[in-house]
Amino acid sequence: MYEAKQSYWQILPLNPTNKRYFDSPFSSLSSCAGNTALISPQLLAAEGLLTQMEVEDRPHFTERRVDYPAVSRFKRQLFQRAHIRFQKGGVPEDYARFCRGNSMWLEDHALFTAISDHLGNLPLAEWPQELSNRSSEKVQLLREELWDEVEREKFLQYLFFKQWHLLKNYCNGKGIRIIGDFPMFMNYDAVDIWAHPELFKVDERKKPYLLAGSPADAFSAEGQLFNCAVYDWDGLRRNGFNWWIRRFHYLFRQYDFVRIDHFRGLISYWEVPAGEQNGLRGNWQKVPTQEFFNTMLQHYPLFPVIAEDLGTIGADVRETMARYAIPGMKVILFGFQKEARERSYLPHLHPLNSVAYTGTHDTDTVTGWYQGAGDEERQELYRYLGRRVENGANWELIRLALISVAHTAVIQMQDVLGAGEESRMNRPGKAEGNWEWRIPTADLGEVASRLSEMTACYGRAQD
Repeated sequence: MYEAKQSYWQILPLNPTNKRYFDSPFSSLSSCAGNTALISPQLLAAEGLLTQMEVEDRPHFTERRVDYPAVSRFKRQLFQRAHIRFQKGGVPEDYARFCRGNSMWLEDHALFTAISDHLGNLPLAEWPQELSNRSSEKVQLLREELWDEVEREKFLQYLFFKQWHLLKNYCNGKGIRIIGDFPMFMNYDAVDIWAHPELFKVDERKKPYLLAGSPADAFSAEGQLFNCAVYDWDGLRRNGFNWWIRRFHYLFRQYDFVRIDHFRGLISYWEVPAGEQNGLRGNWQKVPTQEFFNTMLQHYPLFPVIAEDLGTIGADVRETMARYAIPGMKVILFGFQKEARERSYLPHLHPLNSVAYTGTHDTDTVTGWYQGAGDEERQELYRYLGRRVENGANWELIRLALISVAHTAVIQMQDVLGAGEESRMNRPGKAEGNWEWRIPTADLGEVASRLSEMTACYGRAQD
């Protein structure tokens, strides 16, 4: 990215994921914790917590897709060894400092994770009543019984954030700022529901009676169910929005900017009764938007966020974004796709306070779209460009993103590489086979050089 003269790196959410929902980063088990599957064994070997032989003695992993179960099995046994060696070395001050500084969420998260493993990862709503009640005597006894598992999870969170901040600081030192991301809603097995049920619409067993979703749109004719609980905004308001204040506190420590997934959920959200098979039989529920944003701005005056404002968006969302000067997303692919065509996504209509994208994790890649596009869609692209395109449609849309007047442009790595439909990150409404694409290890020098030249040509290069 540095060689390509890029200034931003946007990433998917880094929170722990629910394996029952195929490791989607938007199915979050914690509002503050990190995904320990991302911990680097190589860095642990450099610290002396693992041997190089242990790191290299691994099963064969496919180069272009992530095998999450295999990776989890391999890393789990490495982490157990690393934790034993860490304990023998005594507690370093930076670990103690990490535990103190994150105690508001760390203790609950580590205990919840240990109990969940102890119960064979049962859904929270199926936990025994004495364990779903966080303050019960049984939970306190189990904490003592599972002491080593609790401490290991705290150790892994320490490693995750230590390694992440090393990476972020390195990027910042190269002039590259991180655009982070986070799910709007929490998975209904999340520690936050166990620890703070009063903030969610759940029953006494902590089982959601209403679910978050979205109505029918260009992505799904039957709407979507997110397998997530909805917030009790009356409870959040009584809480002074402290849960959200704390969440943004950790997000702004992790990232330079934050994309708010499903931004419209902070204005109104689609609420579906539990038990429905799709998102069609839901209804919109209002959020105390102005009170919420005014509270956030009191704590974070700059509030460096980007709104994911795609899908069903009304005037109320637009008004909120304008009032608080929050930039939205302009996905250029939507300007040409037949099923989602919207002219406002074409570069000549982008507002300055916006972020131009070729596509997103939810869309096909540019090459995948172009290869499957009908004659009408292709002709629309040719008319806009003023010429035919035989090959390299990905670079034509990259050019359109870079010449946009939007203050920022973000290009998917798949589009930089010209990867096809097989490299798509996510297919909304389809549960399996998503979130697995890996960047190939081949030399990226040629595409970096081309992107560098184009970025400099349109005035977006680092100085």
